[in-house]
Amino acid sequence: MAPDKKAATISNVTFVRPAKFYLSGFSNIPHVTYFYIFLCFVYIMTVVGNVLLLSVIYLVKTLHTPKYMIVFNLALIDLCGSTALIPKVLDTFLFDNRSIVYEACLSYMFFVWVFASVQSWTLVIMAYDRFIAICFPLRYHSIVTKPAVAAMLLLVWVVLLSLLAFLIGLFDHLSFCGSLVIQSFFCDHGPTYRLACNDTSLNYMMAWVIFLVVMCFPPMLISLTYVCIAIALSRIASHKERVKALKTCTSHLILVAIFYLPLLGTNIATMTSYLHPNARMINSTLTHTIPALLNPIIYSLKTEEVLNSIRKLCKNNRMININFPNKVTSF
Repeated sequence: MAPDKKAATISNVTFVRPAKFYLSGFSNIPHVTYFYIFLCFVYIMTVVGNVLLLSVIYLVKTLHTPKYMIVFNLALIDLCGSTALIPKVLDTFLFDNRSIVYEACLSYMFFVWVFASVQSWTLVIMAYDRFIAICFPLRYHSIVTKPAVAAMLLLVWVVLLSLLAFLIGLFDHLSFCGSLVIQSFFCDHGPTYRLACNDTSLNYMMAWVIFLVVMCFPPMLISLTYVCIAIALSRIASHKERVKALKTCTSHLILVAIFYLPLLGTNIATMTSYLHPNARMINSTLTHTIPALLNPIIYSLKTEEVLNSIRKLCKNNRMININFPNKVTSF
């Protein structure tokens, strides 16, 4: 039975809004429960990994640098993005609560896409950091300062929050008079606005703007910075120095590959050929969740500064535990 609908009047035009939407999720996949249990495990590990990385950066004073301000922002986005998406997916499908209130659906859509968009542009800022470090090493500390990085991060947040607020705000001008079943695992923008029965041309245009801003411009800018880095490295005479400089970029390059390749692959496949809804949803789910799980692991294992900081914290903690019983005994 279709959910009740309610009417809203804006400038003497009546728009029909549903009380609820219904999320279709996966269809005819045997043992799909195991996939949701896997997502639960991914979420727990994502929270543990990112909280650990955030704590290390916060507690270790030597990591209070512009570079680690960007890493801190990325870890925070990963934590918030996973929290915005995975618990609701588990509640929807593992416990079969597939209906979602109209306003809650739009909020869900907003937060999932805000965190994904900010993550995309945070990777651009990280590329800029590596570009300045390798191409202008003597001027790095005067260009990449804490205020400069804070200003870039703030600009990214403000611009993307404004763009996505406008995108979601356009739903106020849509009427839903047909099916209310969203063919996705969450309130995704495309599958939701296409259910409307009036003109959606502005929504379509804004969807392309967001696609270009979030998925096209950032990888293009990152590619451009690495072309410049490659040119700068080719001018270094010593092979050893070239390898050393390149090693500082490996963590970032892995993050970029993990984030953009599945995202672009899924979207290009969807636009150029038929992609089964189940395949699209599985790809999208993993694209939204796996990078957040792997980012702190990559930064913990591939970055010497973070590894040393974790060792230092563990050593200090061990010393406190050793000294504390001695003080109690003496007392």
